[in-house]
Amino acid sequence: MKLNIIVSDQQNPYVNLAVEQALVRNTPSDTVVMYLWRNRRTVVIGFNQNPYSECDVDSLLADGGHLMRRMTGGGAVYHDSGNLNFSFVVPRQYYDVPRQFSVIQKAVASFGLNTEISGRNDLLCEGRKFSGNAFSTGKNNCLHHGTILIKTDTAEIQRYLRVKPTKLQKHGVSSVSSRVVNLSEIADITADNIIQPLMDAFQQVYGAKAEIKPFADVCTDEVMSHGRALADDTFLFAKWRNFRTKFSGSFSWGEVEIGVETDEARHCISQVEIATDCLRPDTIEQARQLLQGAQLSQAPQIPDTDTENATILRDIVALVYDSE
Repeated sequence: MKLNIIVSDQQNPYVNLAVEQALVRNTPSDTVVMYLWRNRRTVVIGFNQNPYSECDVDSLLADGGHLMRRMTGGGAVYHDSGNLNFSFVVPRQYYDVPRQFSVIQKAVASFGLNTEISGRNDLLCEGRKFSGNAFSTGKNNCLHHGTILIKTDTAEIQRYLRVKPTKLQKHGVSSVSSRVVNLSEIADITADNIIQPLMDAFQQVYGAKAEIKPFADVCTDEVMSHGRALADDTFLFAKWRNFRTKFSGSFSWGEVEIGVETDEARHCISQVEIATDCLRPDTIEQARQLLQGAQLSQAPQIPDTDTENATILRDIVALVYDSE
């Protein structure tokens, strides 16, 4: 097994995301990559989320901020220069979420802090969230990426993010700021001085010496072009501008809003859009395809699939058909 470490030298969110996606596509099957990067004033939403439901788009853009849509599921998060992001790009045979989490935990522990994994995708310190994570599985490589809150402006989190009350109630808190913690509040940690402990922890956990790859080497013309595509207005906003929620629900796997249009002449659903923070974007696309063209008089059959996948599909279909 080979280890590579790449540290971004810029804070352009679209370039940073394009580099991450290129790493997922192109990393050899014998190599594990840890990629560290920062963005300036950016709200990052999950692949299936409605930007207008998740953030104050007008305020964000007026303040010179950026909206970015990642390719994984999960909820909206805020990035600024006080927030360090990490990406583990791991071939399928080496992919191990607890092992990847342990790299972050070991690095934070070097500052004398104890952490714990909460649910499927959060890391907590002193009972408060400092890292949210999301995951995806590619053809050859898997991606595990997340945030490390170090000195993020919590007032801007409150200003830009629109967190549903049901999500706060689920966590027993009254606001976003009471649920999260900046690590700099409880230890002498900065977005710069944690980088070396992360590098050390990565090599210790995987038991090998890593090669440090220059960021410029991965910023090819193709990557820069893809970064511009990720910033495209159509990709970020187009289908969501006229999105109208018809059905909504809260489940153990996430929040969901569904907009549908029907063809009364053919008695079927003609158009479906699903906005959700579900961590399984492939399942959401499967749900959309199940509903698209389905007869109004009869719910589509749930395919024989793994238990979690089937549960999500069943909940979504029931939300549409049982709410009528």
